[in-house]
Amino acid sequence: MAQPNSLTTPPPGSDVHMVPAGAAEPAHAAAFPPFETHTFLAQLIWLALAFGLLYWLMDKIALPRIQAILHERAARLSADLDQAQAMKAEADAAGEAYAKSLRDAQGKAREIAQGTRNTLAAEAETRRKALEAELNQKLAASEATIRSRTEAAMGSVRAIAGETAAAIVERLTGQVPDQASLARALDSTAIAH
Repeated sequence: MAQPNSLTTPPPGSDVHMVPAGAAEPAHAAAFPPFETHTFLAQLIWLALAFGLLYWLMDKIALPRIQAILHERAARLSADLDQAQAMKAEADAAGEAYAKSLRDAQGKAREIAQGTRNTLAAEAETRRKALEAELNQKLAASEATIRSRTEAAMGSVRAIAGETAAAIVERLTGQVPDQASLARALDSTAIAH
Protein backbone atom coordinates (compact mmCIF):
# COMPACT_ATOMS: atom_id res chain seq x y z
CA MET A 1 0.00 0.00 0.00
CA ALA A 2 1.24 3.43 -0.78
CA GLN A 3 2.39 5.69 1.95
CA PRO A 4 0.42 8.88 2.38
CA ASN A 5 2.24 11.96 1.08
CA SER A 6 2.39 14.90 3.51
CA LEU A 7 1.99 17.34 0.67
CA THR A 8 -1.12 15.74 -0.78
CA THR A 9 -2.63 14.39 2.38
CA PRO A 10 -4.66 16.78 4.47
CA PRO A 11 -3.98 16.90 8.16
CA PRO A 12 -6.36 14.95 10.38
CA GLY A 13 -9.52 16.86 11.37
CA SER A 14 -9.49 19.12 8.33
CA ASP A 15 -12.64 19.73 6.39
CA VAL A 16 -11.10 19.10 2.97
CA HIS A 17 -12.45 16.27 0.90
CA MET A 18 -10.14 14.23 -1.15
CA VAL A 19 -11.06 13.80 -4.76
CA PRO A 20 -9.69 10.68 -6.33
CA ALA A 21 -7.51 11.15 -9.40
CA GLY A 22 -9.46 11.17 -12.60
CA ALA A 23 -12.71 12.27 -10.97
CA ALA A 24 -14.40 15.52 -12.00
CA GLU A 25 -14.11 18.53 -9.74
CA PRO A 26 -17.18 20.33 -8.46
CA ALA A 27 -18.31 23.38 -10.53
CA HIS A 28 -18.15 25.97 -7.79
CA ALA A 29 -14.36 25.65 -7.07
CA ALA A 30 -12.95 25.75 -10.59
CA ALA A 31 -13.29 29.38 -11.89
CA PHE A 32 -11.23 32.56 -11.13
CA PRO A 33 -13.42 34.72 -8.82
CA PRO A 34 -13.71 37.82 -11.08
CA PHE A 35 -14.84 35.57 -13.92
CA GLU A 36 -17.55 33.78 -11.99
CA THR A 37 -20.91 34.69 -13.44
CA HIS A 38 -23.00 34.36 -10.28
CA THR A 39 -20.86 37.16 -8.56
CA PHE A 40 -20.60 39.38 -11.66
CA LEU A 41 -23.42 41.76 -10.69
CA ALA A 42 -22.05 42.26 -7.18
CA GLN A 43 -18.62 42.96 -8.58
CA LEU A 44 -20.02 45.64 -10.93
CA ILE A 45 -21.86 47.27 -8.04
CA TRP A 46 -18.73 47.29 -5.88
CA LEU A 47 -16.73 48.66 -8.83
CA ALA A 48 -19.25 51.48 -9.31
CA LEU A 49 -19.24 52.24 -5.56
CA ALA A 50 -15.43 52.23 -5.37
CA PHE A 51 -15.14 54.40 -8.50
CA GLY A 52 -17.77 56.83 -7.20
CA LEU A 53 -16.07 57.01 -3.78
CA LEU A 54 -12.62 57.53 -5.38
CA TYR A 55 -14.07 60.19 -7.71
CA TRP A 56 -15.72 61.99 -4.79
CA LEU A 57 -12.47 61.84 -2.70
CA MET A 58 -10.42 63.19 -5.63
CA ASP A 59 -13.00 65.92 -6.38
CA LYS A 60 -13.51 67.09 -2.79
CA ILE A 61 -10.13 66.48 -1.10
CA ALA A 62 -7.13 65.74 -3.34
CA LEU A 63 -7.74 68.01 -6.35
CA PRO A 64 -8.58 71.14 -4.27
CA ARG A 65 -5.38 70.66 -2.26
CA ILE A 66 -3.32 70.23 -5.44
CA GLN A 67 -5.06 73.24 -6.98
CA ALA A 68 -4.36 75.32 -3.84
CA ILE A 69 -0.69 74.27 -3.90
CA LEU A 70 -0.39 75.16 -7.61
CA HIS A 71 -2.17 78.48 -7.07
CA GLU A 72 0.08 79.29 -4.09
CA ARG A 73 3.17 78.38 -6.09
CA ALA A 74 2.03 80.54 -9.02
CA ALA A 75 1.30 83.45 -6.67
CA ARG A 76 4.72 83.02 -4.98
CA LEU A 77 6.46 82.88 -8.36
CA SER A 78 4.59 85.99 -9.50
CA ALA A 79 5.50 87.80 -6.27
CA ASP A 80 9.12 86.68 -6.61
CA LEU A 81 9.21 87.87 -10.22
CA ASP A 82 7.69 91.21 -9.22
CA GLN A 83 10.20 91.55 -6.39
CA ALA A 84 13.07 90.63 -8.73
CA GLN A 85 11.83 93.19 -11.25
CA ALA A 86 11.64 95.85 -8.52
CA MET A 87 15.13 94.94 -7.31
CA LYS A 88 16.44 95.10 -10.88
CA ALA A 89 14.86 98.53 -11.29
CA GLU A 90 16.45 99.66 -8.01
CA ALA A 91 19.81 98.24 -9.09
CA ASP A 92 19.53 99.98 -12.46
CA ALA A 93 18.62 103.26 -10.73
CA ALA A 94 21.52 102.84 -8.28
CA GLY A 95 23.88 102.08 -11.17
CA GLU A 96 22.68 105.13 -13.07
CA ALA A 97 23.04 107.30 -9.94
CA TYR A 98 26.56 105.93 -9.43
CA ALA A 99 27.47 106.63 -13.05
CA LYS A 100 26.03 110.17 -12.76
CA SER A 101 27.93 110.85 -9.53
CA LEU A 102 31.08 109.45 -11.13
CA ARG A 103 30.62 111.75 -14.15
CA ASP A 104 29.96 114.71 -11.81
CA ALA A 105 33.06 113.88 -9.75
CA GLN A 106 35.17 113.59 -12.91
CA GLY A 107 33.81 116.93 -14.12
CA LYS A 108 34.59 118.57 -10.78
CA ALA A 109 38.07 117.02 -10.81
CA ARG A 110 38.65 118.43 -14.30
CA GLU A 111 37.40 121.85 -13.15
CA ILE A 112 39.67 121.75 -10.10
CA ALA A 113 42.63 120.62 -12.21
CA GLN A 114 41.96 123.37 -14.78
CA GLY A 115 41.57 125.96 -12.01
CA THR A 116 44.81 124.81 -10.41
CA ARG A 117 46.56 124.91 -13.80
CA ASN A 118 45.24 128.43 -14.42
CA THR A 119 46.27 129.57 -10.93
CA LEU A 120 49.76 128.09 -11.29
CA ALA A 121 50.10 129.58 -14.78
CA ALA A 122 49.03 133.00 -13.48
CA GLU A 123 51.47 132.73 -10.56
CA ALA A 124 54.25 131.65 -12.92
CA GLU A 125 53.43 134.53 -15.26
CA THR A 126 53.46 136.96 -12.30
CA ARG A 127 56.80 135.61 -11.12
CA ARG A 128 58.17 135.75 -14.69
CA LYS A 129 57.06 139.36 -15.06
CA ALA A 130 58.52 140.25 -11.66
CA LEU A 131 61.81 138.56 -12.61
CA GLU A 132 61.79 140.34 -15.98
CA ALA A 133 61.14 143.67 -14.27
CA GLU A 134 63.90 142.96 -11.75
CA LEU A 135 66.27 141.90 -14.54
CA ASN A 136 65.32 144.98 -16.59
CA GLN A 137 66.05 147.18 -13.55
CA LYS A 138 69.38 145.43 -13.00
CA LEU A 139 70.15 145.69 -16.72
CA ALA A 140 69.25 149.39 -16.74
CA ALA A 141 71.40 149.93 -13.63
CA SER A 142 74.24 147.96 -15.22
CA GLU A 143 73.91 149.93 -18.45
CA ALA A 144 73.89 153.19 -16.47
CA THR A 145 76.94 152.03 -14.53
CA ILE A 146 78.68 151.00 -17.75
CA ARG A 147 77.74 154.31 -19.38
CA SER A 148 78.99 156.33 -16.46
CA ARG A 149 82.18 154.29 -16.27
CA THR A 150 82.59 154.50 -20.02
CA GLU A 151 82.13 158.26 -19.87
CA ALA A 152 84.51 158.43 -16.96
CA ALA A 153 86.95 156.17 -18.81
CA MET A 154 86.51 158.18 -21.99
CA GLY A 155 87.07 161.33 -20.01
CA SER A 156 90.16 159.72 -18.52
CA VAL A 157 91.23 158.47 -21.97
CA ARG A 158 90.97 161.98 -23.36
CA ALA A 159 92.99 163.31 -20.47
CA ILE A 160 95.50 160.41 -20.75
CA ALA A 161 95.65 160.87 -24.54
CA GLY A 162 96.22 164.60 -24.05
CA GLU A 163 98.93 163.96 -21.48
CA THR A 164 100.51 161.26 -23.63
CA ALA A 165 100.37 163.41 -26.77
CA ALA A 166 101.86 166.38 -24.85
CA ALA A 167 104.62 164.12 -23.51
CA ILE A 168 105.36 162.70 -26.97
CA VAL A 169 105.37 166.17 -28.57
CA GLU A 170 107.61 167.45 -25.76
CA ARG A 171 110.03 164.63 -26.19
CA LEU A 172 110.12 164.87 -29.91
CA THR A 173 110.30 168.62 -30.14
CA GLY A 174 111.56 169.44 -26.73
CA GLN A 175 108.83 172.07 -26.31
CA VAL A 176 105.59 171.86 -24.36
CA PRO A 177 102.64 171.98 -26.78
CA ASP A 178 99.91 174.54 -26.56
CA GLN A 179 96.76 173.23 -24.80
CA ALA A 180 94.36 174.72 -27.38
CA SER A 181 96.12 173.09 -30.32
CA LEU A 182 96.31 169.81 -28.38
CA ALA A 183 92.54 169.93 -27.67
CA ARG A 184 91.79 170.60 -31.37
CA ALA A 185 93.97 167.66 -32.42
CA LEU A 186 92.21 165.33 -29.94
CA ASP A 187 88.76 166.55 -31.12
CA SER A 188 89.62 165.93 -34.78
CA THR A 189 90.88 162.43 -33.93
CA ALA A 190 87.75 161.64 -31.89
CA ILE A 191 85.48 162.78 -34.76
CA ALA A 192 87.36 160.64 -37.26
CA HIS A 193 86.83 157.51 -35.19
